Amino acid sequence: MNKLQLFCQNRLSWLLLFFSGLALQLSALFFQYVMEYDPCVMCVYIRVAVLGIMLSGLVGALFPKLWILRFIAMIGWIVSAIWGAKLAFELNDMQVNPNPFATCSFFPEFPEFMPLDKWLPEVFSPTGMCGESVWSFLSLTMVQWTMVAFIVYSFIWLVMFLPALTPKRK
Repeated sequence: MNKLQLFCQNRLSWLLLFFSGLALQLSALFFQYVMEYDPCVMCVYIRVAVLGIMLSGLVGALFPKLWILRFIAMIGWIVSAIWGAKLAFELNDMQVNPNPFATCSFFPEFPEFMPLDKWLPEVFSPTGMCGESVWSFLSLTMVQWTMVAFIVYSFIWLVMFLPALTPKRK
């Protein structure tokens, strides 16, 4: 437990969280702009959840020895991971069990104070349909891989929760 406590209070652990989210975002942009797979509105919301994980990593990396910042980062991390998993499960259900009555919106519904689709349309503006599954690897679709990623984020959060919030013993 002591090694996990030290790791949680180390800037490297939080930067790993940030860079893992960055890798997912860059992968999404690669699929969008290089492979030309248009993101749906649910995909855009999943990108926002990954952005939440990235921001949590940055908050934790600011002052990793400060308990309150680790706590805020841990809350942001798990909220983003659970919300991302929920979105990915919903999108997977739309793709696996297509229903003409269960479709997603064509336009994102961001709050007025944070119109990400207006601020950064290259990343947060949907151009695809939710029911389409255009890519797979090892028999898992893209959305199923995001489900795996969010489950892994949640599992790592569970392992890190107590060590991150307990003070270091001398």
